[in-house]
Amino acid sequence: MAIIGNPRSFHKRFRFVVEADSISHAGFQKCSELSVEVANVQYFEGGSLIPNKSPGRLTFSDVTLERGATQDHQLFDWFQDVVHTASGLGLPDSLYKRNLDIVQQDRDGTTLRRWSLSRAWPVKFVAGEWDNESDENVIESVTLTYDFFELTR
Repeated sequence: MAIIGNPRSFHKRFRFVVEADSISHAGFQKCSELSVEVANVQYFEGGSLIPNKSPGRLTFSDVTLERGATQDHQLFDWFQDVVHTASGLGLPDSLYKRNLDIVQQDRDGTTLRRWSLSRAWPVKFVAGEWDNESDENVIESVTLTYDFFELTR
């Protein structure tokens, strides 16, 4: 009889929380994927037909978080901090760049994995769409850019 091996349990994607500096409640219903891409630097030495390849610069994609609109203004206030900085008020990075964790959880709330994003800040805020004939909730979204992410657990 063949040995198949130990069955693996795969992580579900339905349960996660976002923990951010200076934001007391950051519950979201959706989070876009985290991705990083390494540039492929090629160079041909001495007329070689086969390139020498080495890793180049890293490119981190922005992440978008979505949730139902509430009376909580903390996300919009964070976006306003960036707007004030961009308008020339010269606010230091510490006022608008924040560290945050995206924590993937099991059904019972146990942490499966923790992704830490360094020096994140909002680049886009969408207040949601309103429709007089709809029974759905208004969904707001914020798109964040960041310097780096890592798997910390």
